[in-house]
Amino acid sequence: MYFAKLHSIQRHRKEPCFSHKRAPPQSARPLRPELLTWHALPVTPLTIFGLFAVTAMLVCYALEARNRWFILAFAGACALGSVYGFLQGAWPFGLVEAVWSVVAIRRWAVAARPK
Repeated sequence: MYFAKLHSIQRHRKEPCFSHKRAPPQSARPLRPELLTWHALPVTPLTIFGLFAVTAMLVCYALEARNRWFILAFAGACALGSVYGFLQGAWPFGLVEAVWSVVAIRRWAVAARPK
């Protein structure tokens, strides 16, 4: 009963129903296979260095509350991130990471003072 009613509704519609052939939407079209290969994403030593620097920053930032030496390690990781930014040509990233490195060194020095 339900399907018969649905069929009669679809028959009286002005727009085409699902049984009509139409082009698939842009998002449903298959991707080109050449875009799915690894050579489209080159992994260079510079990329690995940047991945290491950013990972070290994340880990050291997460562990800062445990020991003040992680603050100094975070400063070192920020310095590595700064070097990476300048080497890859993104000088604003390199500049911001250098500033973060100086801020972290100051935080490390303040954390060493007795309260």
